[in-house]
Amino acid sequence: MSLFRVKPLARILAEGADSEHGLRRSLGPWALTAMGIGAIIGTGIFVLTGIASATRAGPSLTLSFVVAGIVSALAALCYAEVSSKIPISGSAYTYTYATLGELLAWIVGWALVLEYALGAATVSIGWSGYFINIWNHIPNVWQIPAAFANGPHWGLAGQAGVSGLANLPAAAIILVITALLAKGTRESGTVNAIIVTVKVAIVIFFIVVGIGHISAVNYHLPAGGAAGMGGYFPFGWQGMLGGAAFIFFAYIGFDAVSTTAEEAKNPGRDLPFGIIMSLAICTILYIIVVAILNGMVPFYKLNVAFPVAFAMNYVGLSWASIVISLGAIAGLTTVLLVMMFGQSRVFFSMSRDGLIPPAFTRVHPKWRTPIFSTVFFGICIAIVAAFTPINIVGSLTNMGTLVAFVLVSAAVPILRWKHKELVGKFKVPPFRYVVPIFWPIFWLLEKIPGIGAIVLWLDEILVPIFSAITALGLIYYLRIGNPLFYGFPIVWFWFVVWLVLGLIFYFSYGARKSNLVTRGSP
Repeated sequence: MSLFRVKPLARILAEGADSEHGLRRSLGPWALTAMGIGAIIGTGIFVLTGIASATRAGPSLTLSFVVAGIVSALAALCYAEVSSKIPISGSAYTYTYATLGELLAWIVGWALVLEYALGAATVSIGWSGYFINIWNHIPNVWQIPAAFANGPHWGLAGQAGVSGLANLPAAAIILVITALLAKGTRESGTVNAIIVTVKVAIVIFFIVVGIGHISAVNYHLPAGGAAGMGGYFPFGWQGMLGGAAFIFFAYIGFDAVSTTAEEAKNPGRDLPFGIIMSLAICTILYIIVVAILNGMVPFYKLNVAFPVAFAMNYVGLSWASIVISLGAIAGLTTVLLVMMFGQSRVFFSMSRDGLIPPAFTRVHPKWRTPIFSTVFFGICIAIVAAFTPINIVGSLTNMGTLVAFVLVSAAVPILRWKHKELVGKFKVPPFRYVVPIFWPIFWLLEKIPGIGAIVLWLDEILVPIFSAITALGLIYYLRIGNPLFYGFPIVWFWFVVWLVLGLIFYFSYGARKSNLVTRGSP
């Protein structure tokens, strides 16, 4: 049994072209861009920015977003090239299967469960916080008891909030989104487009209103007490990089666009457009919002679950706080929509390959959606959201995503080498185009006899290499600010546990039931 057997590309592309048993193609380029924005703008900006500023980066969180944005941009280029060549559901899982082999593809698919499923759980917990904040301020209505508004915190150090029995609003919104997705992508895509418009308007509203309430002193507070070392880097460069690793959650979502390949009208053209455009728009908005947020409020006061609304309260604009809270709820809802959409499509692909039970490929005869996968994961995510602390699920989401980024980046040069016949509508630009300051160096090196071909080859593959290296760097810095488990960062520990469980399932089921074993190569 070969652990690195690859799924033939002819079979992959044939499955994507199966209009009778496949998924409905109904999404255009701007619908995909809206889906990407819907996934990206959410918990990262509305919930986690405050915690990141107060506990990791301070005002330098603006640079943290730049660092995380660069890592995401490099990965986005890799996703765009591979998805234009292999336009089929499954995202990083499918790409890895076609290039690096079945075992690594399984690891990626298993890691994507952390990105989409636990990411959705993280978002639903943030959604619950904003919802309860508004609901409990409505006069003459039943107040949600704290025991059912918060999940148990497991006694973890640094866990903010009140420990309860179960976070019922978080579980409830997951079940509502599950029902919507079960009905179909056209209906969920329409709802997403409407709410994305509202969400972007709320972010712009915060920028317009907040920019006039910036106090420059907040960018350079004196050292001591809660201000740490003071200045722009109160936790040093390590803190800024730790903030980048933690706030990386804010960029998760653009790769969900690639999971819709079988439902895009023109995947070779529309997928790269949706991925890159959504990431570019969100990066610009993030940097502006974080700069204003840290200018309005001293960073150490932002350790709250609703930092953007809190900033408005802090400067006495309570009416604006309410408007932003309503927009945040809408924004987080779209993130849930896209993350749960992506999760069901990844398992749809894994089941179609025989690596998990065939029930996950069951498509509803009328709605043409993966009904079993959608409902199964909806229930599982609701349980996780109700009973798991947000810091655990959020950190594990980052881990799963970064592992997928590393392997997709590695898939780019391998796909070029092994399948020269594939010509997509997008290719990762040479390194000299991505970082223009190196153009003269490459130009000069090209002229040296004997190494010109090597220089050109390096120019073509350096961007994917740097994409993998920077993702690994964020995995390392994710340990900063994370609870320890017997001296080991708990996020690393639980990821290893999850990986071991996945490998056990693969060797006991997937390796024997794989279509490459039962059906052989075409």
